[in-house]
Amino acid sequence: MTTDQLDVFLLAGTVVLLAAILAVRVSVRAGLPSLLVYLLIGVVLGESVLGIEFDDASMAHALGFAALVFILAEGGLTTRWSEVRPSMPLGGVLATVGVGVSVTVMAVFAHFALGLDWQLAVLLGAVTSPTDAAAVFSVLRRVPLPRSLTGVLESESGLNDAPTVLLVTLVSTGATAEHSVLEFVGIAVYELGFGVAAGLLVGLAGAWVLRRVALESSGLYPIAVLAFTVLAYAATSAAHASGFAAVYIAALVLGNAELPHRLATRSFAEGVAWLAQIGVFVMLGLLATPSRMDPWHLVAGLLAGAVLTFVARPLSVAVSATGFAMPWREQTFLAWAGLRGAVPIVLATIPLSEGVPGAADLFDLVFVMVVVYTVLQGPALPWVASRLGVATVGEARDVEVEAAPLDRLSADLLQVHIPPGSLLHGVEVGELRLPQGTSVSLIVRSAESLVPERRTVLRTGDDMLVVTPRRVREETEARLRSVGRGGRLATWLRTDRRR
Repeated sequence: MTTDQLDVFLLAGTVVLLAAILAVRVSVRAGLPSLLVYLLIGVVLGESVLGIEFDDASMAHALGFAALVFILAEGGLTTRWSEVRPSMPLGGVLATVGVGVSVTVMAVFAHFALGLDWQLAVLLGAVTSPTDAAAVFSVLRRVPLPRSLTGVLESESGLNDAPTVLLVTLVSTGATAEHSVLEFVGIAVYELGFGVAAGLLVGLAGAWVLRRVALESSGLYPIAVLAFTVLAYAATSAAHASGFAAVYIAALVLGNAELPHRLATRSFAEGVAWLAQIGVFVMLGLLATPSRMDPWHLVAGLLAGAVLTFVARPLSVAVSATGFAMPWREQTFLAWAGLRGAVPIVLATIPLSEGVPGAADLFDLVFVMVVVYTVLQGPALPWVASRLGVATVGEARDVEVEAAPLDRLSADLLQVHIPPGSLLHGVEVGELRLPQGTSVSLIVRSAESLVPERRTVLRTGDDMLVVTPRRVREETEARLRSVGRGGRLATWLRTDRRR
């Protein structure tokens, strides 16, 4: 590549990147996952419109998996373990048993109704059954839901890529003929179990190292955290186990560990995940060829999406929720909120890169289905949540806490932001009842600094600097969040309990 070619590449890439960033505002207002906009940008850039040719399915497969690593890492780093822990069992069942139910329903429909052979039918079921982590993390966090529901959806989307990638890969390569159902289940259990264990090990090791190494720059902490998550994926994949399960678990551990500069780390991970989404989904849009699609792809995509949305997903939720005593309203919302996004398109590149007969038709069918049903489901989520009575409008928001180490004092400096809706508003500093040795040293309000007294009243928008001994840091953060959700009487009234 010459210097002139590099300049043109950088110019075009920057323009596309800025257009994609600005498009986020439009997609958020419309309630759509932003990745759908990126797909459409890719289609416009492609050979059917502006003429850029891209048909390297193997590269799309590799880059798609790389992007999923960073998307899952961001999801784990920004998920609070206290919120997903009660929901993790159901999320795990949905990611395994639920996926199995959905694959079966879709495969039977595709074979007998769409006329696909069994290989393509099973592939259609496998690539469309997992929920999309990027869609879930970007859309559902803007819908006011009980933590029990968001925990289920986030844990499911973080874990269900692993079994489906295994199934799609085995079916695409023809390896399923070499294994019985029992052997396949054994392989799946090994890959998931090893992936979870490896992710836990790498996450704990990374947290131990980063707590004890004082890095020269705060900007190195986010890079180190992401490096550990990628290490979890790469090492686990090298052992022929589920790297996707490993990266999500490692990120979940690191995101909930007492690490310095946690908010900066989460912000950095979020930015990297946005960049990964933009790049890979624009590329997938380039890979799609609208001129290749005919009425069959449109009709088959609409029918397959209807069966997935109104039959396979509700049935998988009903079967998975058996024994969990979940109200029917929440089960109904879980069924509707199974956002697919663009992960099915990423998975559809696997049979395309393996040269499976009919894989191009499968890719086009999945592309149509994802675009149409993402447009239908995404904007309707707030309305559905409201109609089912599962929305939690008006729930107090948690405070935002950032930490930096004070090594000589064996203490931590917490930067606490009071967001709109927090019940810390109106509470006096003395009413916080923070652990012994902890003090509020400074309050920044409207760009002005003030040294607080016990009778100083906190206000929305305030930034507090809190110095806490390291041994009680977790207790201090828990107390601040408790008052933020329940007010000054949170502990006595028990209003700070999570749903």
